[in-house]
Amino acid sequence: MMIKKKSRKNIPAGSTEGTLHKNLEFTAIEQYKLLRTNLSFTVPADVKCPIIGVTSSIRGEGKSTTAVNLSYVLAENGKKVLLVDADLRIPSIAKKMEMNSSPGLTDFLMDYESQQLSVFKSKLLDNWYILPSGNLPPNPSELLGSRRMEQIFGILSEKFDYIIVDLPPVNIVSDALAISNFITGLVVVIRQEYTSRKELEHCFRQIKLSNVKVLGCVLNGSRNEKGSYGRYKKYYKYYKSQPYGENSKSNS
Repeated sequence: MMIKKKSRKNIPAGSTEGTLHKNLEFTAIEQYKLLRTNLSFTVPADVKCPIIGVTSSIRGEGKSTTAVNLSYVLAENGKKVLLVDADLRIPSIAKKMEMNSSPGLTDFLMDYESQQLSVFKSKLLDNWYILPSGNLPPNPSELLGSRRMEQIFGILSEKFDYIIVDLPPVNIVSDALAISNFITGLVVVIRQEYTSRKELEHCFRQIKLSNVKVLGCVLNGSRNEKGSYGRYKKYYKYYKSQPYGENSKSNS
């Protein structure tokens, strides 16, 4: 599965106005709906609540915006959906959706019983829930790959039709692959003229070694209607002003 998406220009980054698909160009709206339709064919029919991770090769490819919009169009279609910010190094969902980052996922991991899901219900759709990152931990990979994380997903999957998980880039840290045993599959976001072929090949090699299913790819930032896949120019300089690391607390 491969789709293209284009976003409207001159919308401030990090705002719900520039994030939700209803504020994007008609072409982008239709592509998100196409992604929703395609997932219904790629997800195994016997999976009651698909847990879909959204990741990329490197930072800046649009994975978080894709995760937001994918969860939104699924909820818009009548499904009960939970969006989880599992990028526990540089979380961005709370900022994009203009909400508090805590309580969130890390609070669920520490004490699920005391958390009320109603707190995370979106104001836009009654069946759309958003679970931000919570306070950033010193050991993201260990938490995401823990038995506790598996248990939390098991509990939440009984309450939702879909769970969409925003994950860190595969090539930067191991977090996205640490959680691979607990998810149905991955959607990989690729930004045209940004992601190099080398970075992309390394990303898919890592995913293959983790034995996680790739449900599809999103080609982001296409500058023409026809687009193309497999033709990647040298990617733009990777900005290191907010690198992924244990002590990073910036939003992407």
